[in-house]
Amino acid sequence: MKTDANTLQADERVHQQIRESNYISRDLSWLQFNDRVLDQARKEDRSVFDRLRFLAITASNLDEFCTIRLGSLYNYLDYSKQRFDYSGLREEPFRKMLLSDIRQFVYNQNTYYVSNLKPLFEENGFKIADYNHLSPADADLANQYFDRTIYPMLTPMLFDGYHSFPALRNNRLLFGVVTRAESDGAQQNLKASFIQVPNNIPRFFEIKRSDGFILFVPLEEIIEKNIHQLFRNIEIISISLFRINRNGDFTLDESEDIESNFLEELRRKLQTRRRGRVVRIDTLEGFDPWLLRLLKIQWDLDEANVMVIPVNSLMDFAGLNYIIGHKEFKDKRAPLHPPRRPVSFPEFGSRDIFEVLKERDVLLHHPYDSMDPVLELLEKAAEDEKVLSIKITIYRVAKDSRVTAALLRAAENGKHVSVLFEVKARFDEENNLREAHRLRQAGCFVIYGVSSLKTHTKLLLIVRQEEDKVYRYVHLASGNYNEITSRVYTDVGLLTTNETYGSDVSDFFNVITGHSQPSAYRNLITSPRDMRIQLCNLMLREADNARNGLPSGIIIKINSIQDKEFIDTLYEASEAGVPIKLIVRGICCLRPGRKGLSENIEVISIVGEYLEHSRIYYFHNNNDPKVYIGSADAMVRSFDRRIESLFLLEQDMLRKQAMNMLRYNLRDNVNSYIMREDGSYVVKTQNGEAPFNIHKEFFEVTREIISDVTLF
Repeated sequence: MKTDANTLQADERVHQQIRESNYISRDLSWLQFNDRVLDQARKEDRSVFDRLRFLAITASNLDEFCTIRLGSLYNYLDYSKQRFDYSGLREEPFRKMLLSDIRQFVYNQNTYYVSNLKPLFEENGFKIADYNHLSPADADLANQYFDRTIYPMLTPMLFDGYHSFPALRNNRLLFGVVTRAESDGAQQNLKASFIQVPNNIPRFFEIKRSDGFILFVPLEEIIEKNIHQLFRNIEIISISLFRINRNGDFTLDESEDIESNFLEELRRKLQTRRRGRVVRIDTLEGFDPWLLRLLKIQWDLDEANVMVIPVNSLMDFAGLNYIIGHKEFKDKRAPLHPPRRPVSFPEFGSRDIFEVLKERDVLLHHPYDSMDPVLELLEKAAEDEKVLSIKITIYRVAKDSRVTAALLRAAENGKHVSVLFEVKARFDEENNLREAHRLRQAGCFVIYGVSSLKTHTKLLLIVRQEEDKVYRYVHLASGNYNEITSRVYTDVGLLTTNETYGSDVSDFFNVITGHSQPSAYRNLITSPRDMRIQLCNLMLREADNARNGLPSGIIIKINSIQDKEFIDTLYEASEAGVPIKLIVRGICCLRPGRKGLSENIEVISIVGEYLEHSRIYYFHNNNDPKVYIGSADAMVRSFDRRIESLFLLEQDMLRKQAMNMLRYNLRDNVNSYIMREDGSYVVKTQNGEAPFNIHKEFFEVTREIISDVTLF
């Protein structure tokens, strides 16, 4: 009991230290975000398929978190390097707390799936069938599928005194099979073999009834029931299903020889990610204890790294995407809402886009506005004989991308095409390398990245020779040039021929592609040059206004806030009396509502049907608002290790359009969560008000609604 008491006291000291800090742990805050995503699966007004979609998203999110953030922590632990979390915790106490929270999240996922989602399957026309409950005829079909398709793909990998431990793949379902030769009787003669479940065939074997009902039999259950075929004349002691996350966090030591050494280094690092140290194991309930001990010794793990999945659940909920996307259930999933006519471009499709942009700027709000105007501009530019050059930054593109196709076409038509293709975009590295190679082969000037920085800014510049002069058509945005994600990510983009923007973006491309260092931009704030200090100065101006009795206010909508200097400046503005409203989808290391520190700061998080991806910075500026939009979050990486840009909205109507986006976000009472001082979140209550769901209301926005917007 004494040991238990000491452990409880130690845990309480850790929690006390976290509570006293003025900053909230980045990683613990992220886990809170994933719980808000899981909360979407709990919403009973959604179809079971949409609820399963959110459950699958939480699983993919958690994999990425363990691969990168937990992996990053182990970079410190494994090499005895010092690391302090924002909460003030050192490496080992933080590891235990983080893994404890992960285990609780995994428990919540599985409990809700088993108790609340599985019971809905049959009434929706399908069932994830337990092999043991299949009829003899259905079991025979599954066994035939094993013999014909699965069996030839399986490779048992033995580990013993003569065979080294196999390199098991990350994020794959794996079987550990403990065997003993029939002639052996001793415990020490146990041997372990490993089998990787194929991931290039469907996760489920389908059995369709005459009435349309579908049985989905998990691949792993079919393999388990037939696994004896791979171990003939050998005694099988146990068969255990598991899955691993490996450390995938790496940095690139880039060289001057960008064309060869850098790309080879990237390819090598991607291989390293596949062999990185194991940081998490998911095991199915009833896992063989001898095998688990072997794995923990082999990978230098303890019980904290092991997550137990109930037998009646499903390992790796991301596999549910096969069912969610099944053609038979298309009519049961929520359809995508068709985009409205853009508020600032209502005549799109009936007028030439080049002519419209010479008249006025256009602000697009995706997915409520289609991305088609941007794609049409690029596709027309590729074919237009007056267009001289196209420059673009690319971070992530869609499969079979219209953007890439247009750039290839432009190069074929003899135009100068410059593409900064960020090949370090996490988990898209291989696709980006492949697409960048295609563009280069077609004659495009391709830059693979800039020194040690990651290019995250979203810019497009088209130069067109017209009768009277040369025009620069510019697109600046918060979102990627990806027509698929533009249907589900909320983003903002500006189309313009304004000379100030054109000059700024031309200079910025020269910085990226060459050695230019312009003294100043008119409408751009950029990083890693001066974004942090300029944003902090804008906040300090609000603080001065508040101290002098002038109108003040700050509203910021971003994905994440983590930079300490930025947070401290917000604290200073709050203490000066500035009302501050933050709309932060994910990580928030700022602690709102703390007496004497942040009493004037409110934080909400919006998580719902669309992924909130816009970045909007609003400063009241004594009734003369300054509104910036762009690619940057308030993160250390955004300010110091990325090429980012924010742009000032000049036109009054477009500024009001952005202000209305903030107004609607603050009004939302369907998708919103309020952050409390302790870092936890509660659902925003409607308090008798009518439901206001921005993921529906934005489709109904008109110029009249925008014209009367005020925020303070």
